[in-house]
This record gives sequence, C-alpha cells and structure tokens, in this order.
Amino acid sequence: RDVIAICAKMEEDMTGLSDEERHEFLKEYGVEESGLEKVIHAGYETLGLVSYFTAGDIEARAWTIHRGWTAPKAASVIHTDFERGFIKAEVVAYDDYVQHDGEAGAKAAGALRIEGKDYVVKDGDVIHFRFNV
Repeated sequence: RDVIAICAKMEEDMTGLSDEERHEFLKEYGVEESGLEKVIHAGYETLGLVSYFTAGDIEARAWTIHRGWTAPKAASVIHTDFERGFIKAEVVAYDDYVQHDGEAGAKAAGALRIEGKDYVVKDGDVIHFRFNV
C-alpha cells in the first residue's frame, strides 16, 4: 500500500488562500501539490477512476468515470439518452485545449479528434458529445 505524508500545519495554513496564493505557498516549500490533492489522486488511482471535461459557453464541468469506459458509456453519466443516441465524440486532450485557448483554437490547430463508439476515454479529455434520440 502507498503511504501519503501530509503536513497538517501546511494544510491548515493554506485554508482560505486563493489558488494563486496556494500555488506560491507550495512552491516556497518545494512541493508540487497539497496533501489533499495527493489523497484525491491516490483515491482515484486506487478506485480506478478518471475524469473528463465538458466545456461550453456557460460552464465547464468535470465528470468522473471508471477507467476503461468507452465514449458512449462515459456520456451516460451526463444523461442516459447520450449513451443511447451516441453518434460521435469530439475530443481534445486537456493540455491541447488549454494551449490552444479552447475548442475552436484546438480545432484550428488540428488537435480536435472525432472518435466513435469504441473510443476509450482518457483522463483529462475535453469532450463534446454528438447524439440523437
């Protein structure tokens, strides 16, 4: 079993800090992620979970699924109709999405892929599902 060392005092000191302040605080101590983040990542790994994202004009959301799920099954966590009427998934890797300033930039850079029913969703994918019911 893995062991995760956590400094409770550091975690307490980060309470109430903004994301930017938290990042600087951790950087000062030469730490890449907080203890809480380490526990979350280890929990996901142990449970065989990954996350994918949907992003629109109004909101962006993370969806948790089991590792190895295909695109239609992953779409079902949004709504069962998405799985039943699955046509295709427009997929961008998270890093490409950020680097190219969103879906339109990723598409222009050739980083957006069209995937079918057999596509296994990867951790961090940004997906737009096409479906018809």
